[in-house]
Amino acid sequence: MIEFGTGGWRAIIGDQFTRANVHRVAAALARRMKAEGCEKDGLVIGYDRRFLSREGAIWFSEAAVAEGVRIYFVNLFCPTPQVMFTVKHMNLPYGAMVTASHNPALYNGIKLFTRGGRDATEDVTAPIQSAANAIEEESLAIVDFDHALADGRITFIDPRDIYLDSILAQIDIDSIRRRRLRVVLDPMFGVSLSGLQTILYTARCDIDIINDRHDAFFGGHLPAPNPETLVDLQASVRDHHADVGIATDGDADRLGIIDEKGNYVSANKILVLLYYYLLKYKGWHGAAVRNIATTHMLDRVAEAFGEECIEVPVGFKHISAGMDAHDALIGGESSGGLTVRGHISGKDGLYAASLLVEMLCVTGKPLSQLVQDMYDQFGEMHMAEYDWALTDESKARIHQEIMVDRKLPAFDREIDHVSYLDGCKVYFKNGWIIIRFSGTEPRVRVFAESRTMEEARNLVRTVAEALSLPWNE
Repeated sequence: MIEFGTGGWRAIIGDQFTRANVHRVAAALARRMKAEGCEKDGLVIGYDRRFLSREGAIWFSEAAVAEGVRIYFVNLFCPTPQVMFTVKHMNLPYGAMVTASHNPALYNGIKLFTRGGRDATEDVTAPIQSAANAIEEESLAIVDFDHALADGRITFIDPRDIYLDSILAQIDIDSIRRRRLRVVLDPMFGVSLSGLQTILYTARCDIDIINDRHDAFFGGHLPAPNPETLVDLQASVRDHHADVGIATDGDADRLGIIDEKGNYVSANKILVLLYYYLLKYKGWHGAAVRNIATTHMLDRVAEAFGEECIEVPVGFKHISAGMDAHDALIGGESSGGLTVRGHISGKDGLYAASLLVEMLCVTGKPLSQLVQDMYDQFGEMHMAEYDWALTDESKARIHQEIMVDRKLPAFDREIDHVSYLDGCKVYFKNGWIIIRFSGTEPRVRVFAESRTMEEARNLVRTVAEALSLPWNE
């Protein structure tokens, strides 16, 4: 069965990610567009460097064209945010991206976007999922891609320059040029390299590059920027005496950062630092939006500037909706995705990287010093993140215990309150912990934040032991 999660539809290649299922998703969206009378307006589709991504985009186009939908085909692998930007720039009703983002190499999938360049919300994806699963393969009409291209129903487009120019227009290029930063880029075998090179060379940065070749197996690692996958970037920053190391995930909507000392700087810290920078140095105003598993340090910064911080469920579509509802300045998540008012409504690793480089140049401080300054002003909070693969039986058991019976582990501190907005989140006076199931993989994730890393890990250990999850720390 086709099943959409928080980040679109993702499935194992050859199992559920098949030509027939891609056809079904495309036909379901196309029929929705016909019902809305917007099929002639068309949709844009892009793809990343994963195995079968270009083929998946072709399959998608063949089925959509057969239903009468005009296709704008980005004819070179590209970042997901570029496709979102193109939906917005061309004022199209829908867009699609063939990608499994940061999932393992055996996965692929499709992200859907709606007018304005937004992640499709559940009221869009749920009916498409239902309709796609109801379609019999034999009932689908398929149009040959090359024929549709020849007769104009499919058009090749290249929106890269317009997208990159939009980022350059929002960044203080002059301040960056004066600093001449040395940057190491790690696209993690993904799609960000040409875009980030263009931006940073325009800003006169010196650049070194690792992991830039096309590798559908992502070097044997997850294409997700975290401490375990960025060891090469840490070493390269030290070796080149660079000012910063920048990594992006497989489809370039998430960011990973290494400071000038070669230390990993968490996405939570980057989000807080950029919010503080926008408020203090650029003099902007507005709330922050974070998901339920993202640092509460953001709340402290917001309060210090007379702003508020809005908490939403996991899934960037909820962050985008929260930003719209509150005219918020920044929105982000602990996994490395963020956006700023005035850019696209979705997360963008290229824009976030560019803004980070601007922050380093305008403040004139190394990243490690900026982190220490943040601690000195707002206090320290540290997050521990763990996840476990689940069988169907263990998932059902944990769901029953936590979400239905609402039985909580015996924590060693007083509970302030509990939320079931998205998973189970327990709030303490100085910290919190959340237990939630992944929306894209059969896993349970546990995040905890407290004054020290030891305290945060102890909170996770309490949950692991209570739920009979393996704990080896």
